[in-house]
Amino acid sequence: MDQQNTDTYDLCVIGCGPGGFAGAMRALDAGKRVCLIEADEIGGAGVKWGALSSKTMWELAKDYTVAKREDRGYRVGLIDIDYGELRATVLAAVKEKQYQMRSQLETFSPACWSGPGSITYKSGAAEFVSEHEVGINRADGSQEVIRADYFLIATGSAPRDLPDIPCDHRRILNSDSILALTDFPRRMMIIGAGITGCEYATIFSNFRQTQVTLVDNRERVLRYEDADVSAFVEANLEENGVTILHSARLRTIYQKPDHLEVVLTYADGHAQVIEVDTVLVSIGRIPRLARLRLEKAGIQADQYGYLACDENCCVKNHIYAAGDVTHRPALVNMAVMESRYAVKHMFGIKRWPLTYHNLSTVMFFYPAVAAVGLSEKDCQERGIAYRVATYDNALVPRAIAMRATRGFIKILVTDDDAFKLLGMRAGGPQVSNTIMSIALLMDQDKGIHDVLKSTYPHPTMSEGIQECLRLLLGKSIYKPQAFPNRLRVRRWHPDKGYLEVASSKR
Repeated sequence: MDQQNTDTYDLCVIGCGPGGFAGAMRALDAGKRVCLIEADEIGGAGVKWGALSSKTMWELAKDYTVAKREDRGYRVGLIDIDYGELRATVLAAVKEKQYQMRSQLETFSPACWSGPGSITYKSGAAEFVSEHEVGINRADGSQEVIRADYFLIATGSAPRDLPDIPCDHRRILNSDSILALTDFPRRMMIIGAGITGCEYATIFSNFRQTQVTLVDNRERVLRYEDADVSAFVEANLEENGVTILHSARLRTIYQKPDHLEVVLTYADGHAQVIEVDTVLVSIGRIPRLARLRLEKAGIQADQYGYLACDENCCVKNHIYAAGDVTHRPALVNMAVMESRYAVKHMFGIKRWPLTYHNLSTVMFFYPAVAAVGLSEKDCQERGIAYRVATYDNALVPRAIAMRATRGFIKILVTDDDAFKLLGMRAGGPQVSNTIMSIALLMDQDKGIHDVLKSTYPHPTMSEGIQECLRLLLGKSIYKPQAFPNRLRVRRWHPDKGYLEVASSKR
């Protein structure tokens, strides 16, 4: 590459997904000159291929399901559904966010911005030339080299492919190519029962146009969650018409002119052949690092393909990494948080330590499920004594008013006089909003007594949190004795197992 007239920047961010974009803007806040490089579409997986597009599809599917309900005193007549128009709506949402990002990049480009710092956006595939230089390979074949004092690697991840069955992105798809569909498939099989697999099973079953089969190689979906949460998700999927095949593994796919023949093998040794029209592979993601030539910068990925970072997101000296390229969960909010923190660390901006224990997640099923902090499974693996209460949404006035009582609130606290908040799981309407109140209180190291000083508005879903916390103290308005199937409190100790729940102090 021609290294003459090399531009120099304070920071080079590789990858313009939500994480890289956020890191670049944090550096701009500090008055730094930033070069932001993206090899593919602006927004990355967080916008075009993942979170935004799939959640737009989920919203449309949810609205369709609500419109088709017949238990609310009204009945909608014929509803036409056109996959082409639905797909166009999803792409319009993607473009809206992409143009917002591009507009801001143009606003703070050296050509427009006269204030401190700037953002120079460059389209092309980045590769390290040396520890302080990156080459940019453009689609037209041209190349250039830029220098920077610091680097932030935020190249994200790609769907993991099956080892012997590649995606053709026509009939065998992954989450990056789901929008390649031109119509609703009549029969879809989803390989993988993690969050993404269950979300797409929810979306396509909600539209009632596709017979969905979900293949789970374990005994229950979302195996890392507590059994009651997994059971809740599984029951809702099955009620929605999804067929779930447990302890099954994909052996091969035979492509026929007008269908696919999928061969599955089960833990007990038998095999099954199922005819479908489309297969969606959802078996995890892998970091996008292959094109970076990391060895030129004196760094390398570990045996699993990830970059190892310290507590400050630093890989080596002046090179940082954030988001999906690290070992932490592939979440947009995590990528944003880490990217902003990495920039603050490299430029000595005042900051507080990164914490991950109160990071909220939302799983877009029907109904949705949200999580923050520790689960019962986590507590038992770590030997933490806890008290847990589960409060059914059927007793929450707002849920009753919404005619959406399917769901629950489950809160864990320490089993001592402090009753410190450890975690929460919730399913039902508006959980994406209510979960944040517990996350904030956990961040402040609060206990039940502090939380219950506040008065919750009525009627809201947040009242369910209030009553669940009261339930832990034995002071809830509705009692487990009257509603044994809807209210429950349990205690667990690492040496004694489950214990009888003692009466709380008045």
